[in-house]
Amino acid sequence: MEYKDYYKILGIQKTATAEEIKKAYRKLARKYHPDVSKEKDAEKHMKEVNEANAVLSDTEKRAAYDQLGSRYQGGQEFQPPPDWNAGFEYAGSGMPGGDSADFSDFFANLFGQTGYGRKTNRGKMRGEDHHAKIFIDLPDTFQGATRAIGLHAPQQDAQGHVSIKERVLNVKIPKGVKEGQYIRLSGQGNPGVGGGPPGDLFLEVHFKQDALYRVEERDVYENVPVTPWEAALGAEITVPTPTGNVQMKVPAGSQSGRKLRLKGRGIPGGVPGDLYVILDMVIPPADTEKARKLYETMAEELPFNPRNKVGGE
Repeated sequence: MEYKDYYKILGIQKTATAEEIKKAYRKLARKYHPDVSKEKDAEKHMKEVNEANAVLSDTEKRAAYDQLGSRYQGGQEFQPPPDWNAGFEYAGSGMPGGDSADFSDFFANLFGQTGYGRKTNRGKMRGEDHHAKIFIDLPDTFQGATRAIGLHAPQQDAQGHVSIKERVLNVKIPKGVKEGQYIRLSGQGNPGVGGGPPGDLFLEVHFKQDALYRVEERDVYENVPVTPWEAALGAEITVPTPTGNVQMKVPAGSQSGRKLRLKGRGIPGGVPGDLYVILDMVIPPADTEKARKLYETMAEELPFNPRNKVGGE
């Protein structure tokens, strides 16, 4: 995916004020509007200008985009990390993906399914709700935990400069929360209007990438290495789980890739998930004389050809 430099598209500095962004957009709109422009590829340029303006003229989108840009190292291919917008607060209830249909894949990937810039009715007395995405460690959902979560709230001063207001909240992670669920913090959204009650803060939960585990709904998967003799003869092995080590039987005659289930050891819930152990057979190296002789003996004594079933020799 190509990275879009919205500041370059509008021809402005990263320190530009809201008024400078507005002036740059109007100037380019007059230049590239398809109804009046005679410029080559005017329609394409107009779409780029509209997209850049949609991001930079919105306080929340701009703050998130600036955060992302600080990680960009240059080059054409760009893939935003999954946690690029972690902790960014935005107001409203979410922006439908259809709002980004006329923009690039870059825009849709970043903003198409979020609530950046979507405002609720300001005439209501109750304050606006805020949303933010957070990442937690997988073990937190097995036991429940209280974690200090840092949040970043974009704000704009009287001159139109965007800055970030930081705050840290102690958040109770409920036992059994799963990917995509929300934690509601009452009264932590925008202040109410005219003495009305404040809005709430909704934290969308995601799990940090884990070297051992991957998650699907409430089920947890992990790959566990086994030796050829454990797979062939059967064995009892120690398997790590998010709640501690457990003993597990490997059935005799197992093959690499076999999936074994530990029922109810997935993410807790009314119906808890399962933990699936996928066997990875690891072949010892023939790096000693004794090891080579053992392999030679196996080759002579075991009439086994794994390619027979596919017609190979």
